[in-house]
Amino acid sequence: MKHNKSLSLLAGNLLLCLSVHAADAIKANAGLPLDISLTLDGGFSSRDIVLGGRERGFALGHTELGASGNIDNRFRGQAAVALHRHEGKTELEVEEAYIETLGLPAGLQIRGGRFLAQIGYLNSQHVHADDFRERPLLYRAFLGQHYFDDGMRLNWVAPSDFLVQLGAEAFSGKTLNHTNSTRERIGTYTLNARLGGDLGRSQSWQFGLSWLRNQLQGEMKGTHDHHHDHAEGVAGEAHTHGASYTGRNLYLVDGVWKWAPDGNNRERQLRVSGEYARVTGLNKFASSADVHNAAYLSLVYRWHPQWEAGIRADALKVREPHDDHFHAGQLEERSVMLAYKPSHFSTLRLQLTQQQDRGGFAQASNTISLNYVMSLGAHGAHGF
Repeated sequence: MKHNKSLSLLAGNLLLCLSVHAADAIKANAGLPLDISLTLDGGFSSRDIVLGGRERGFALGHTELGASGNIDNRFRGQAAVALHRHEGKTELEVEEAYIETLGLPAGLQIRGGRFLAQIGYLNSQHVHADDFRERPLLYRAFLGQHYFDDGMRLNWVAPSDFLVQLGAEAFSGKTLNHTNSTRERIGTYTLNARLGGDLGRSQSWQFGLSWLRNQLQGEMKGTHDHHHDHAEGVAGEAHTHGASYTGRNLYLVDGVWKWAPDGNNRERQLRVSGEYARVTGLNKFASSADVHNAAYLSLVYRWHPQWEAGIRADALKVREPHDDHFHAGQLEERSVMLAYKPSHFSTLRLQLTQQQDRGGFAQASNTISLNYVMSLGAHGAHGF
């Protein structure tokens, strides 16, 4: 009986201590703001396109509800839930739910949870910040539109007058590979480097190198049984549901140059960006010539605070594995868009996309689309 009373007393004291500490934590956190944001995305498309992520007709795009803020003076947190259409169904998906450190010494920062991988130029940005209705072909083919996963990141920023950033990440790899495998503790990992700076008052630039190592390559659905007409690339199949084409290694090179008179990008701005991707190690039968390649070049010009126009050219070449032999595929895509932006929080975009089959993509087509992107609540600054 005494033993039970002692345990009860110990448990009671422990609960009291936890309650006091919880109350102190709530009191300390009460003054910190929580930023809530809602991004509405939708529109109309005349047709589906190969490797597209939006459905024909009227449909939701990438509607997103987010929350972020400082937890205390050591940590910050962010979460984002996305609503989108996939194969005729409306799906709800947690894209981000992470914490990261604040104020670590020596320019270090650690992030853990679910977040967008820091590879290439566009992947770490939310899709509603893009200049075009769809991501470039290389993202749709190799990263399932945008690659987010559960893992950890370590970043280092050098103490210099221009940007020097090095990063390393480790992920489960499940969202990239269409798999629930638990065989590997780390399914994918990445290394990346970014350099950037200003050229006088009117110009700025950024250059990046990225490498993704896919430990789970070969476990994704369809790696060895793709249809010969690339039917898996029809609209919706790649949208946040893994890559259509994978390999052991994905290499990315990206570059961006921006011009704005005297740095005033609100009035006028020219943005030029491009990326090149190469995927190797397709399977155990692949030779050095059996690789996937993709690239794009984008130019967007803001000639008025409320009006922008842009053009983008994409190219994709794949060697699709069928056990011990490979089928070649080549797809080209050109997009032209006109955007009306009455404020930083709203966009109406008219876009024409033309696809051309160069072999293996018989379902390539053209589409005209009109979509909107509207932001409510807190709206943080986008990346470079």
